[in-house]
Amino acid sequence: MSKTPETDQEMPLVSHLTELRTRLLRCVVIVLLIFAGLFYFAQDIYALVAAPLRAYLPEGATMIATGVASPFLTPFKLTLMCSLFLGMPAILHQAWGFIAPGLYTHEKRIAVPLLASSILLFYAGMAFAYFVVFPIMFGFFASVTPEGVAMMTDIGQYLDFVLTLFFAFGIAFEIPIATFLLIWVGIVDVATLRKSRPYVIVGCFVVGMVLTPPDVFSQTLLAVPMWLLFEAGVLAGALVRRKREQEQSADSTGQPPASLP
Repeated sequence: MSKTPETDQEMPLVSHLTELRTRLLRCVVIVLLIFAGLFYFAQDIYALVAAPLRAYLPEGATMIATGVASPFLTPFKLTLMCSLFLGMPAILHQAWGFIAPGLYTHEKRIAVPLLASSILLFYAGMAFAYFVVFPIMFGFFASVTPEGVAMMTDIGQYLDFVLTLFFAFGIAFEIPIATFLLIWVGIVDVATLRKSRPYVIVGCFVVGMVLTPPDVFSQTLLAVPMWLLFEAGVLAGALVRRKREQEQSADSTGQPPASLP
């Protein structure tokens, strides 16, 4: 196991800044290229995102635009955000290319799976919000609309609302990565996290209460996955920690590490 970075030659500060600028420009170009390809479908993309709400609008009701430029700016903003989300793997690849030369070999073995997993988990959180949470949540909103009140949502406010939830669920699904890193770095141990399980469960429901509408179904749909993802992170961290301890023990005794069951 290498204990030193693979590239041990120090780069001048100017070279670091030049490389950083180059990679940032690449990220901007990537997002703009994706945006250019998606802009023609901006209206269709917004219709797709608005479908969970439109399915529960009363017969004859529609979404409205209260701003003069909202019919153009709202789909524009959504398409730009979609370009950013879709370009995230390439953006993280550029970030990885910048920091990888300064990492140890054993750190690289962990970092690559973590980057890939974080992307997949973020997308999974957004998909979970769209396909599971939105139908239940908007169905609840439609069912509690007071009599005599027409449910006609502004397209700009709706977009801000769903983007917030997309981001919240995407971040919430990163819990296994955060838990794993805490264990791997050694900030906390597995036993401490397991003892803290009751507090974690309560915290998940508190977060669910803050980020979702005031109904028990939406809160539970966020809190339960967060708790399960926490358990997955603890399990993965425990396995990797155990493997590292076995490797360290083998290095000190000269014996090969025992394989995990």
